Amino acid sequence: MNASAESPRECVALVHGFLANNSVMWLLARRLRQRGYRTRVWGYWNHRCSLLVHADRFAKELESLDADPLLERIHLVGHSMGGIIGQAALDRYRPEKLGRLVMLGSPSRGSFVATRMAGVFGRFLKPVAELTTESDSLVNRLPVPTGVEIGAIAAKYDALVSEESTHPEAPHEHIVLPTWHTGLVLRNDTADLVAGFLAAGRFPARNESRSP
Repeated sequence: MNASAESPRECVALVHGFLANNSVMWLLARRLRQRGYRTRVWGYWNHRCSLLVHADRFAKELESLDADPLLERIHLVGHSMGGIIGQAALDRYRPEKLGRLVMLGSPSRGSFVATRMAGVFGRFLKPVAELTTESDSLVNRLPVPTGVEIGAIAAKYDALVSEESTHPEAPHEHIVLPTWHTGLVLRNDTADLVAGFLAAGRFPARNESRSP
């Protein structure tokens, strides 16, 4: 059953990226609510610990949402490292009501900026070392969720994550928007694309209606 404007039964759990906070996701969350979804913006404050620490906490949030009798489906939308946290959380707890996963500018194969900065900042900002493009980095060793439809949106002018890196090692839909890294969560058409993918498992054409 799709979400309805009167009583949303589908919830979107949104996770922000590294060195950001919940406020970054509020505009996207509001637009998804306008498109008929309940939203839950989930965040973290410690940017020094491993992203797996956040994944453990987020998995508990997913478990709580899964137990909510008012919800029928739970979707995940993560920006940048938030998408990786979502991926790792699903490896810890897979909701019975799991819907779809959308990753916005997420470095599924690592960030070239993290690779450059790891030697200096990776010692006290653990995610920097975990998100490098090295084959043995944490992000490149994480299991990719199976049996879930994944949508990935990349930013054409992203100065942090290459377009190639936004392709997860699993079947997925992919699209590129003419924006910058954080611009992905600010654009109205991002909300259109996310809502369309959550509803149908594919990104809608630009002339299609994208509400659920």
